[in-house]
Amino acid sequence: MSGARYGMDAPYGFGFIGLVVLGFWVTGLVMAVTADLAAALPALVSGTLLAGCLALSLHATLRGKFLVWRDVLNELDLRGDERLLDLGCGRGAVLLAAARHLPQGQAVGVDLWRGRDQSGNTPAATLRNARAEGVADRVHVQGGDLRRLPYVEASFDLVVSSLTVHTIFGADARAQAITEAYRVLRPGGRLLIADLARTPREYAAVLARLNAEDIHVRGLGWRVWWGSPWVPTRLLTARKPATP
Repeated sequence: MSGARYGMDAPYGFGFIGLVVLGFWVTGLVMAVTADLAAALPALVSGTLLAGCLALSLHATLRGKFLVWRDVLNELDLRGDERLLDLGCGRGAVLLAAARHLPQGQAVGVDLWRGRDQSGNTPAATLRNARAEGVADRVHVQGGDLRRLPYVEASFDLVVSSLTVHTIFGADARAQAITEAYRVLRPGGRLLIADLARTPREYAAVLARLNAEDIHVRGLGWRVWWGSPWVPTRLLTARKPATP
């Protein structure tokens, strides 16, 4: 990845789970030594299962999401001159992958850059990565709330987002963010939102009320399981009608 550094999603969550795993294992080993193996088995098994979940999540944040978005972006068959917006771009994993497809276009990222969402999360880190990836000439970043995007209507050919909208508290607030994403799309523009568990179907219902077309939700496979097969990442795709 050309020297770029993308950090880790939800770093505090990983740290907490790691401590829990360690606690189970230490408890199990102490019980095995001071009592018997049968008494220690539940703690050891619990720690091992949690460690497996942690490994799945680490793969998703460090490798899986990059592979999945590479495939998703390749499927779009972009012309290369589009204007793209990444909602919650963080340090640029999806934003910069998209920018490589836009040699004559522009990739814009908007975020609040909160450290709890991603380690080392700053706009300066995003721009450093853009330079490392050789796409800084077509990348722009801006601070902003997804519920009140700082862009005029019909500004973008494509709006994407990866594992961000679910962090907005409350279904009504998330619906507002989806409505804003749809507002800034140009007629004929496409929307792609990857998010956890049931939330993409929630977004699909909002888009149906807005009269979006070609609304689909599909799973993205084991490479972006966040902890287990029961916390999958799904991709929502939709299109704004070319004519009102």
